[in-house]
Amino acid sequence: MSLTLRTISREQHLAYIQTLPAASHCQVPAWADVKTEWRSESLGWFDKSGELVGVGLVLYRQLPKIKRYLAYLPEGPVINWYAPNLDDWLQPMLAHLKHQGAFSVKMGPPVVIRRWDAPAIKAGIQDPDVKRLRDVEATHIEPRAFEVADRLRKMGWQQGEDGGAGFGDVQPRYVYQVPLANRSLDDVLKGFNQLWRRNIKKAEKAGVEVVQGGYDDLAEWQRLYEITAERDRFRPRPLSYFQRMWTVLNSEDPNRMRLYFARHNGVNLSAATMLVVGGHVWYSYGASDNVGREVRPSNAMQWRMLRDAYAMGATVYDLRGISDSLDETDHLFGLIQFKVGTGGEAVEYVGEWDFPLNKLLHKALDIYMSRR
Repeated sequence: MSLTLRTISREQHLAYIQTLPAASHCQVPAWADVKTEWRSESLGWFDKSGELVGVGLVLYRQLPKIKRYLAYLPEGPVINWYAPNLDDWLQPMLAHLKHQGAFSVKMGPPVVIRRWDAPAIKAGIQDPDVKRLRDVEATHIEPRAFEVADRLRKMGWQQGEDGGAGFGDVQPRYVYQVPLANRSLDDVLKGFNQLWRRNIKKAEKAGVEVVQGGYDDLAEWQRLYEITAERDRFRPRPLSYFQRMWTVLNSEDPNRMRLYFARHNGVNLSAATMLVVGGHVWYSYGASDNVGREVRPSNAMQWRMLRDAYAMGATVYDLRGISDSLDETDHLFGLIQFKVGTGGEAVEYVGEWDFPLNKLLHKALDIYMSRR
């Protein structure tokens, strides 16, 4: 199969994404407008008959002082990763990016390698000898994913460092997902652990209500988010980031981004943003106040978001990044503990991969990044 690659319009890019069951929210054209500090380009792969068969959103970050770029395809490109001729897909992409002035290419194949169901993770947490998710036997292994990784290595791609829980500019290698396809809502609720089910009931009894917000409520979202940032010691994104995200994503598709609040006695106690692409729904950012935790607003909000995702016909509700640490003393352990309560499964992707087009500049960037 001979493939040609060229720059395509955003309209072509979006039209192709709309034909798919799902794709990463980092690969829709509007994501480029969220990431304003990067230059962007939509790429299209065409088969012999001239039909568009794959797309990619490339973000270009310029090196200080010289016109050379890091080319990044977050959770992409959107191609047939299991094609036996993977070279024919990726070689034209590398040639094109080199021509555009890229010195290094980073991509995140949306290829799942392992899954662990909730009982397997719980057993791992209880076992004192187990410190990491990868020490637990996976419930499901995808052999084709290992073939993809082998092919990439043979082509000269290098597997990147683990991105932890997806804090910062790299995408998470481990995520937590609740599968919804071919399940009833009852079945989904039964998959929750006792504590989650109890907390959902508790919130209901206390009269917690979960409502959807709009653009004008983003300032209230920001208030809760900044309380969370202070408590959890991370640097919050500015209000303008979420305003831009809302505007550009929802102008591409009116249902791309949603905002939720859980409130008690008229006071907002927790909030979350949701992203939707086809049948894939993500819980993207979460925030909560330091007060009112006893009425369990976060559990109520997640249950409402999950039900809404289900009503939309979603096949998966994605709680995004987790760390692979099962060590209770690790500061990120609470994240997996909270998410595992939803039943669901931990999912490992093949991770991010780098291709140095200019080894010297690539090395310089590595050193620069490690000092940040």
